[in-house]
Amino acid sequence: MSAEATSIPLKQRLAARGFDGLTLLVVPAILFLLALFIYPFLYGLVLSFEPKQGGMFANYQRFFSDRFLYGTIATTLWLALPVTVATLLLAIPIAFRVRLMRNQRLLTTILVIPITLGTVLVAQGLLNYLGPQGWFNRVLMTAGIISTPVKLLHNYWGVMLSLVITGFPFTFLLTLSYLSGIDPALENAGATLGAGPWERFKHILFPLLLPGLAITFCLSFVQAFSVFPSAVLLGAPSGPTRVISIAAYQAAFEEYDYSMASAVAMIMGMVQLAIVVVVLAARGL
Repeated sequence: MSAEATSIPLKQRLAARGFDGLTLLVVPAILFLLALFIYPFLYGLVLSFEPKQGGMFANYQRFFSDRFLYGTIATTLWLALPVTVATLLLAIPIAFRVRLMRNQRLLTTILVIPITLGTVLVAQGLLNYLGPQGWFNRVLMTAGIISTPVKLLHNYWGVMLSLVITGFPFTFLLTLSYLSGIDPALENAGATLGAGPWERFKHILFPLLLPGLAITFCLSFVQAFSVFPSAVLLGAPSGPTRVISIAAYQAAFEEYDYSMASAVAMIMGMVQLAIVVVVLAARGL
């Protein structure tokens, strides 16, 4: 090192390389990430290769050789993907309307309420409202529309309704934030040039909104894919709504096989990662 370089104070040399007092604020976040995410993931990954019996990949071989286990992947995807698409299709037109409203904060607050309630309370409410003696079936039967109660609980539809109710506010807020970041002058310029509402949406707003929609899709999908309380309370845990998180729970707390539970969790994470990679790759098109 030259004498000129050594004469420069260490603080200035670190600042030149991007390390200053402001950078140190990132350290708590990194420690938090390592303690609550990175370390548990690595621990679970290592544990998944330490089965009670068999070789290193025995847990994964057991999972993909048992249809009752690997079938949970398709079941979870069959729930998560339609729910994600439905919430996104609902959020887009509502976000377009809300961004022009004066009482935007009030309406946004009302739509956020399902997030604050939590999945368990929403599921309990649906059990009371959509049950055989709930107000929904009673109103329909009183009006003579149906003669027997409609079965909306302990099946696919009950879980899907719960996921849409709890997932829509999250999707809506993300969509509204991305949409609010688009300069209104661009849309006004299109209108000045004679473009109608559909043309402005197709050629101006949608291309600008698409990257944000891709991120929103990924986050909403991950949230829906990890469904557990709704599948237990409103679905059939041993039947058509036996999602992969239930398989991991049963392996850990019913069979007390934490190694197998970790393997199921790793497979769950890999499926989520695969969908996210596909969506983000398609965004580049």
